[in-house]
Amino acid sequence: MDEALRLGEEARGRSAPNPNVGCVIVSPAGRIVGRGATAPGGRPHAEAVALDQAGRRANGATVYVTLEPCAHASPRGPACTDLLLAAKPARVVIALKDPDARTSGKGIRRLRRAGIEVTLGVARDAAGRSLAGWLTRLELGRPRITLKLALSIDGKIALPSGESKWITGEDARAHVHLQRARSDMILVGRGTYVADQPRLKEALNSGAA
Repeated sequence: MDEALRLGEEARGRSAPNPNVGCVIVSPAGRIVGRGATAPGGRPHAEAVALDQAGRRANGATVYVTLEPCAHASPRGPACTDLLLAAKPARVVIALKDPDARTSGKGIRRLRRAGIEVTLGVARDAAGRSLAGWLTRLELGRPRITLKLALSIDGKIALPSGESKWITGEDARAHVHLQRARSDMILVGRGTYVADQPRLKEALNSGAA
């Protein structure tokens, strides 16, 4: 599941409008035979990518996925529950139940009815943190907002003369660019943009973008 979470994290900021899900398929011999993450733009889903990589080796395997496989029809692609039923793994381990009413619990029930063992709740908290942006939008109907603000020890953000450039170090700036790359949108004040000319494009060039 740790590997599935890592894959899901790599998809953050690129998978909208779908959640950044990660999936790993492990053979009965304990070897990873398939890995997948939600593709840019939301399709294909993580399970579809991993199952395509695993092929016939998914039969009898264990599938680890950070969110319950979708079980509703979509014009954008097949439901992941249908793909799993066709692949016939022995077990599916899920971190989070999907709160989307179109799927919530339906994928789990369909898998169990087909004789596939389902384990729910493994690494639930970690998956919730990874999917926090998507979960907030789905459950509360609003975006999840992260505020980035740098202050000096005396509570200032710049010298009165405006000559200061940065008050943070290279590590802090690298972290901020990574967080930007994991976000769907960046908002910056016009005054800040004109005065500071922040290099927001670095978020797009980050390895996690």
